[in-house]
Amino acid sequence: MSRRHQLKYCSICTKREQNLQEGLICSLTGVKADFDAECESFEKDNTVVVKPQNEASDLEPEEADIELTEQELEKFRGEQNYSKALTVGTIVGLVGGLLWGMITVASGYQIGYMAIAIGAGVGMSMRYVGKGIDQIFGITGGIIALLSCLLGNFFSIIGFIAQAEGIGYMDTLLLFDFSTLLPIMQETFSPMDLLFYGIAAYEGFKFSFRVFTEEDLQKN
Repeated sequence: MSRRHQLKYCSICTKREQNLQEGLICSLTGVKADFDAECESFEKDNTVVVKPQNEASDLEPEEADIELTEQELEKFRGEQNYSKALTVGTIVGLVGGLLWGMITVASGYQIGYMAIAIGAGVGMSMRYVGKGIDQIFGITGGIIALLSCLLGNFFSIIGFIAQAEGIGYMDTLLLFDFSTLLPIMQETFSPMDLLFYGIAAYEGFKFSFRVFTEEDLQKN
């Protein structure tokens, strides 16, 4: 019996006990369940409300580590699509960076919360199309989110120069002296940028992974 099926019994047993290191354990033995078919000491706790079997609920990554067997992991790895996740994540990042630049120029202010939106957008789009469970998905999502934030700042600089010179955005981009980019970005840099960049990268990493539901596991 898999850990997932054992937990279906343990989670509604009066003898359950929560341990910070081990998770859900038996108060009689002090360890995780080790029974195969049924537990002789099982005693149902009628105060526990059990969700219907067809009701989907998201499982956090920590729970997924406990729930999934090696066979299940291999099955879900077969459903991953890294190339599609990379493509869609890059497109979302580019669009997010462009929107950041446009909003910054239009408002006259750099809105740091745009970085958070970009990180979430990149990560969730990669999750949706990629269904990734390997670390490469999270690492890629974090890198794309970070680069998108830097791109947003670059587009802002181009927009402000175009506005000041009274020329078109594309003309400014073509005429821009990229040797001056680093000094300009250093001059406009704020310590708060590091915070927002860090949050964006973290969201890009975290949200890029597939979130499992009870429905996913039941189909397995």
